[in-house]
Amino acid sequence: MTDTPPPDKTMEGEKPPLRRRMHIVQLLPNLISILALCAGLTAIRMAVDGQFGWAVALIGLAAALDGIDGRLARMLKSESEIGAELDSLCDLVNFGVTPALVLYYWGLRQDTSLGWIAVLIYAVCCMLRLARFNVDSRLPDSDDKPKGFVGVPAPAGAMLALGPIYLAYAVDGAFHPAPWAVSLWMVFVGALMISRIPTPSFKGVKIYAEYARFILVGSVALVAALLTYPWVTLLLLDLVYLAGILVVWRRSAKSLRSVV
Repeated sequence: MTDTPPPDKTMEGEKPPLRRRMHIVQLLPNLISILALCAGLTAIRMAVDGQFGWAVALIGLAAALDGIDGRLARMLKSESEIGAELDSLCDLVNFGVTPALVLYYWGLRQDTSLGWIAVLIYAVCCMLRLARFNVDSRLPDSDDKPKGFVGVPAPAGAMLALGPIYLAYAVDGAFHPAPWAVSLWMVFVGALMISRIPTPSFKGVKIYAEYARFILVGSVALVAALLTYPWVTLLLLDLVYLAGILVVWRRSAKSLRSVV
């Protein structure tokens, strides 16, 4: 007795399942994620060549593109599981691996042991931050689900970690942080990323329509400042963000005490 293969349904007159078609524009979010990855990898090359200004600029470009791809996917209704995983993997490279290596080539090679430990700790913290975010984003909406960010997001963490470079360039090289100080700063930022501290989020911020013109003018002023005085502006943005974390954390602590 021999086994006979099951009959081919397509030979019996049934049509094969139709392939899903999508507009080519719906590929733009994934393309932007890939471009962000290319920017992050090129930043590493720039750091190896000693062009740290370009490296920081490319990390900033990757952060800007990261803020676009998700919103564009929702606008085009092209959200997918693959797109979400692609975005997360790109974020690990752009905001976990790349900033750590840029800082290592910039000011940590003098103390290779301590510096490399800081690189590893920062990268692992970024990985854990992204893993927790992916898990939390799949949870159903409920009253217990955090409304804002818990811990510093990976793009903001990358821009914070690069703070020592901003400081050194802002004073035209008159001051260069010691390798141990840069290492401690990286570990501190990594701890902020995996912490449970609430951090500022602009996703739910709403303003009155009559104030929109002031926001637009302020945005233009910020872009002009970044183009004219990039290092001072980036350093000030880091300080403002840290102050925002402190304010949000204190408000959260007060609300918890009032509930108890």
